[in-house]
Amino acid sequence: MYEVAIVGAGPAGLTAALVCGRQQRRVLLLDSGRPRNAPATELHMLVGRDGHAPAQLRRTGREEVAAHPNVHIRDEVVRSAAVLPDGFRLDLASGTERARKLILATGQVDVLPDVPGLAERFGSSVFHCPYCHGYEVKGQALAVLGGGYVHCMQALYLADRLSSDVVVCTDGVTPEEEHLKLLAGAGIAVHTEPLTGIGGGLGDLRLSFDSGRTLRRAAIFHRTATRQHSDLAEQLGCEMFPDGRVRVDAVQQTTVPGVWAAGDMARQEALAEATAFLATGAADGMRAAIWADQELLNEDAERVGADETAEGERPVR
Repeated sequence: MYEVAIVGAGPAGLTAALVCGRQQRRVLLLDSGRPRNAPATELHMLVGRDGHAPAQLRRTGREEVAAHPNVHIRDEVVRSAAVLPDGFRLDLASGTERARKLILATGQVDVLPDVPGLAERFGSSVFHCPYCHGYEVKGQALAVLGGGYVHCMQALYLADRLSSDVVVCTDGVTPEEEHLKLLAGAGIAVHTEPLTGIGGGLGDLRLSFDSGRTLRRAAIFHRTATRQHSDLAEQLGCEMFPDGRVRVDAVQQTTVPGVWAAGDMARQEALAEATAFLATGAADGMRAAIWADQELLNEDAERVGADETAEGERPVR
């Protein structure tokens, strides 16, 4: 039986594996090979790695973790998981594994609207987050795709911080009146025509509308819906928030004893929403690993103490 099994090998999972590996724990790290940021060409706001490729970070992280012989890395998807009296069972394509503690770092999946050309450009010229990708296109002509509250707020942020030329393309949705007033007050034009497609690339994108009109922009931002990449947390009985994130406490522990969740799949109740930054995901993974290690240490100490007490109480023959 492994002491810790970690499902997911993004920044959260790799960091958790590195922490547990350094503490000489027997660790199983499982990687599905489908990271959320795979389409992105650069990562940002991670000190020492700003501008690097996400694939490079994953590759380097795996090499660092693999340097610890007590950590076993396997490229497999976990099909199901169950709670056992002494830990957890993980069912893989290659068989079954058991672990005393479990760290979930399986992440989220972006659910994109059905606009032709959007999915192919998401992460490379259509961006989810102004914090992560806004600086690189500052001062250029930008568009925000979507007509909801979050999209209006995203447009206001871009206009306030990064560009004086921001438009909102709602793809047939009419924003609420109060949001339209906010956008008008910031000088942000709103195009409500349905979109028929997105073409071009970063620096020269073309949004085509149902009327036949075309709008050229340097970059597009779109705050998209997400869902859990894996249903393991639900299988195990972890409590979920209405937004689909796993409920965790200050040390990333879920409502199921022995299970932690890290990265953008989880959030604390005090946070209005989960963050998807690499640095915060790594921090979550570190917290989860430290407290899983401490729980193992306490359990083993209590077991030794109980064994010694039992030994001492045995009658002398």
